[in-house]
Amino acid sequence: MTLFEELQWRGLINDVTDPAVIDEVNNGEFTFYIGTDPTADSLHIGHYSSLLMAKRLQKNGHHPLMLVGGATGFIGDPKATGERSMLTAETLKHNYDCLHDQIQKLFGFEMVNNLDWTKDITIIDFLRDYGKLFNVNYMLNKETVKKRLDSGISYTEFSYMILQSLDFLTLYKEKNCTVQIGGQDQWGNITSGLELIRKVCGPEAKCYGLTMPLITKADGTKFGKSESGTVWLDPAKTSPYELYQFLFNTGDKDVIQYIKKLTFLTKEEIEALQVSLENEPHLRAAQKALATEVVRDLHGVEGLESALKITEALFRGKLQDLNEQERRDAVKNMEKMDCESGMNLVDLLVATKIASSKREAREWVNGNSIAINGEKVKDVNLIVDQTVAYVDDCVIIKRGKKNNYCLTLK
Repeated sequence: MTLFEELQWRGLINDVTDPAVIDEVNNGEFTFYIGTDPTADSLHIGHYSSLLMAKRLQKNGHHPLMLVGGATGFIGDPKATGERSMLTAETLKHNYDCLHDQIQKLFGFEMVNNLDWTKDITIIDFLRDYGKLFNVNYMLNKETVKKRLDSGISYTEFSYMILQSLDFLTLYKEKNCTVQIGGQDQWGNITSGLELIRKVCGPEAKCYGLTMPLITKADGTKFGKSESGTVWLDPAKTSPYELYQFLFNTGDKDVIQYIKKLTFLTKEEIEALQVSLENEPHLRAAQKALATEVVRDLHGVEGLESALKITEALFRGKLQDLNEQERRDAVKNMEKMDCESGMNLVDLLVATKIASSKREAREWVNGNSIAINGEKVKDVNLIVDQTVAYVDDCVIIKRGKKNNYCLTLK
């Protein structure tokens, strides 16, 4: 299987601008770029597939450039739903610095910033040197723009296409970058860049575009969102444990495609996981493999061990084995119930509807069925207040083997 065939098998190829790029992928050593705008101070799990695409190509002799759009971030890539909110210069600078450091730390790619070649362009230069080369009818036919024509699109976002095309032209001239890779929603911007290169440098310039399918869930919604929000690559925003749980809870319909796109497991290893999924889905071997590979790749062995330690502690009830930060990570995404501090255990179980009556609550406590923070409790008169909190104001109550409740004392 050639490299391009493997990328297709993994579901990473949506379209190419020229079939000649296939031979380049398999046999060449080209420089390519992938871009993102600093709209947040961390990348999220939805970006991860693109970053791994760069890593896959790098492993096969190609040279990646990672562009963080210090200039295009001021403008905003047009969304189908409406205008983007403008970010301040201070926010964009902060976000850029964070993304630059994050990508360097995780992947070590060569970084470029399009603010470097756009900040000194005057409006007259922009209109004469670049705007003159773009036909408005051509721009209106781009899919992203067409979706906004009924609701309206500002000239600012309309001009984003020109700025991104300038990126490709500049990187081609200065870095001999001949390939741009992006999500399938970037097709219009990529082909516009190729058109600008052709007009400025002549038809002999051999440049290509390659798009990747957007990763979605089985219901068609975007991948990377959980009930508590976006799943970030920054461990301070999404802990290794949270990331592990998000991936471990992947549905059977999605897990194999995610393994193909988000891991370096071989075809044989993935096919074996597919067999396990079909014959013994209760083992969740595919989900464990997905969560393990991604967490280890992003957060190292230490991050994976922490995630597994918290998972094991919650499953086995060994909550006292966790340190303070691990305890915070453990309770962060648990569904919480507010309750009054200072109640005795029986009253608390009834007030939170864990037990339906005081008699039932006493029976559970006396029957050794109630644990607080992983420790069995037999004192029906125990006062539950901040002195018994597991971490901060949280108390974890477990009834039986499977029922966990996280209470926030007020």
